[in-house]
Amino acid sequence: MSISTKYNPREVEDKWYQYWTDKNFFHSEPNPEKEAYTIVIPPPNVTGVLHMGHMLNNTIQDVLVRKARMEGKEACWVPGTDHASIATEAKVVAMLKEKGIEKSDISREEFLKYCWEWTEKYGGTILKQLKKLGASCDWDRTQFTMDEGYYKAVIKVFVDLYNKGYIYRGIRMVNWDPQGKTALSDDEVIHKEVQSKLYQIRYQIEGSEDYVTIATTRPETILGDTAVCINPKDERYRHLKGKRALVPLINRSIPIIEDEYVTMEFGTGCLKVTPSHDLNDYELGIKHKLESIDILNDDGTLNENAQLYIGKDRFVVREEISKDLDKAGHLVKVEDYINNVGFSERTNAVVEPKLSMQWFLKMDEITKPALHHVMNDDIQLHPPKFKNMYRSWMENVRDWCLSRQLWWGQRIPAYYLPDGSFVVAETEEEALKLAQSKVHELTMSDLKQEEDVLDTWASSWLWPIAVFDGINNPDNEQIKFYYPTSDLVTAPEILFFWVARMIIAGYEYQGELPFKNVYLTGIVRDKQGRKMSKSLGNSPDPLDLISKYGADGVRTGMLFSSPAGNDLLFDEKLCEQGRNFANKIWNAFRLIKGWKVDGSINNGNNKTAIEWFDGRFNQALSEIENHFSKFRISDALMSIYKLIWDDFCSWYLEMIKPGFEQPIDQSTYEATINFFEKLMKVLHPFMPFISEEIWHEINDREDSDCIMVSEWPKVQAFDKSFLEKANLSFEIVSNIRNLRNAKQISPKTSLPLIIKSDNKDRYDAFEPILDKLANLEGISYTETNVDGALSFIIKGNEFFVPIEGQIDVTKEKEQITSELEYAKGFRTSVNKKLSNDRFVNNAPAQVVENERKKLADAEAKIKALEERLKSLS
Repeated sequence: MSISTKYNPREVEDKWYQYWTDKNFFHSEPNPEKEAYTIVIPPPNVTGVLHMGHMLNNTIQDVLVRKARMEGKEACWVPGTDHASIATEAKVVAMLKEKGIEKSDISREEFLKYCWEWTEKYGGTILKQLKKLGASCDWDRTQFTMDEGYYKAVIKVFVDLYNKGYIYRGIRMVNWDPQGKTALSDDEVIHKEVQSKLYQIRYQIEGSEDYVTIATTRPETILGDTAVCINPKDERYRHLKGKRALVPLINRSIPIIEDEYVTMEFGTGCLKVTPSHDLNDYELGIKHKLESIDILNDDGTLNENAQLYIGKDRFVVREEISKDLDKAGHLVKVEDYINNVGFSERTNAVVEPKLSMQWFLKMDEITKPALHHVMNDDIQLHPPKFKNMYRSWMENVRDWCLSRQLWWGQRIPAYYLPDGSFVVAETEEEALKLAQSKVHELTMSDLKQEEDVLDTWASSWLWPIAVFDGINNPDNEQIKFYYPTSDLVTAPEILFFWVARMIIAGYEYQGELPFKNVYLTGIVRDKQGRKMSKSLGNSPDPLDLISKYGADGVRTGMLFSSPAGNDLLFDEKLCEQGRNFANKIWNAFRLIKGWKVDGSINNGNNKTAIEWFDGRFNQALSEIENHFSKFRISDALMSIYKLIWDDFCSWYLEMIKPGFEQPIDQSTYEATINFFEKLMKVLHPFMPFISEEIWHEINDREDSDCIMVSEWPKVQAFDKSFLEKANLSFEIVSNIRNLRNAKQISPKTSLPLIIKSDNKDRYDAFEPILDKLANLEGISYTETNVDGALSFIIKGNEFFVPIEGQIDVTKEKEQITSELEYAKGFRTSVNKKLSNDRFVNNAPAQVVENERKKLADAEAKIKALEERLKSLS
């Protein structure tokens, strides 16, 4: 069989992905004979494209699901996309503007038609890109949150929660996007540090010539002020208690109130209160029963309530009002000021806190099971450090604003009667029946459905249930088998907005958890620690990386340094390392397949090597399983990497490699092929393409005999003491090789090795291997030191390599003297530390023990160097 010299990912990846798809290997159906293993993809925005965060997240999911599939579980990975109300609507509105069409000039039905056209054109992009990564999703199960069945489930839940008394309609403070003209959830607001201005403005005390000065970054909002607030403990303002102030320019009389919320040390210690346009002011307004004046239109222009600048944009007004305040003598000073400003994630407009009539979900009671079951580890967060963040949010949860002032999304199923009251129902027909129970003569034309749609999270919080039709058909075979799902892989920034809400929905609608484990990935950052983003231009195109390094190279590159919950400092060199790993594996495979096999010979010396690698493989597999059980995916990969690169390629293959143009015996070759197959199995979840390619190159196999559906290896017993003897032998080889390099002795020159030990059993089994790997002319044992020989110490044992006539004695003495001085200096520093009672008494016992071990090693080295120096004299 001819094997190509270089591994070419481009030739391999599309071939095998299509093959797996054609064989239906990714598809799953309920199978009572198997244990279910289920993952639901965090649905990316339907308008999105693959970015580095997606790459990391989906690589981890694929690793988990591929391993589960090989373990014989009924593995099901459900893919899909989220309709992304705000993002999609913004893109469609922009597209229509380019055509000269305003959203306000067309009907809702026409606009939704454009939305569906956009979705059909761009909606599958990110899922196609995931296939390039090797994602083994069950594509037959692909879900979209606007699919008919899913839409119906969302509406059903809304009606149910309303009927239970959890959902209400009211005026509350929300994040408002003036460009998108919709409310936003907290996670849709991106806070950025910006260079602003801090304006100090004088308010006249009513009935006097006195003034009080307040500081604000938003002077346009003074037109909505309904109070001035001071701290009751602030002696500077004691004289203002019970008085009133006049709002500059409009002379509205407002009370001066007292509240400890005001920080005396910040600014002037005096606070303007605008309940309609600041969340904290809103809370103060409720507490002190203040009037609330909304001065902003939905598009960010000022309305009639402002009295001045009506119809002008808020930022234009900011410039104009500062000039007018200055002319009227109210502006004390303006300073440069850096502050955090909220921007809409989708439109990049500056967000305004705004009072608005919205639909809300009461969160105080419905959240309790979700808090309890995470705190008692029924649902485990990995890493567990996120439990405190989760608890903090759940214990201080606010009511959830469910409504969005958009057309793209699930339309809220509330129907208004002519008198302004409303009914809530799943269908128009049901709504009419409810309305007629109030007013008998009503017809369908008398009802007007709510214009708002639901927050996108109000559909995706049902994801683990709705993808198996568990809302519309709660007893179906799919939901019974696949729910609860097994593991969720997602980002910490949506722990509250998505993960917590899925847990809430799970207990509310299935009576149990939606998943057992939540693996929280870190943020992918560049080498400078900056979050990767399009605006910074520091994020590579994932598909370009795959084209350059291969999907396997990029997958491993992402995971080489990606511990759960910690940010990944991405460097393209990681992908290069992944590609180099693939090349190393390919070259090792070519080496093995290039050997001539002779069934008539028997190499007994290879028996030890085979026994060692068999034990080493099982030891490593035990480590790998332990890492997986603790969701240390990066550590599992590193164990596999070292097992293949170091143990198999650097040691095992060197032990058994036949001489130039010499054959290898049949039993050693078969054992080696068997090991290679096992290595490819444990590698497969991480590097699916090269492992599948090699799997089929090793042997001719049946069509369905693919590595991705082969059996995951099981840990077998191994002799730990035997492996320790092997490690000692490898250290000996490394030391001899280092001596050769240091003394410029050719690897082809055979050297004797004399071991100062009375325990020959420690070395017997590995003597042939030592002879071969270190090129020894023989091994002998002694109980005394050997004059005129180089030496080294491993764990208290001394080894001598006589090299008479092959070194410059003078130079050797100089080098040993230098090493001796350094060793004595090191011994002095350790002694100093151990003679310090505070260190010995207060440091952890293990730390003190390590220092004592350092001292013992230094003493042994000094003794060996002194004896070596003496032998050269």
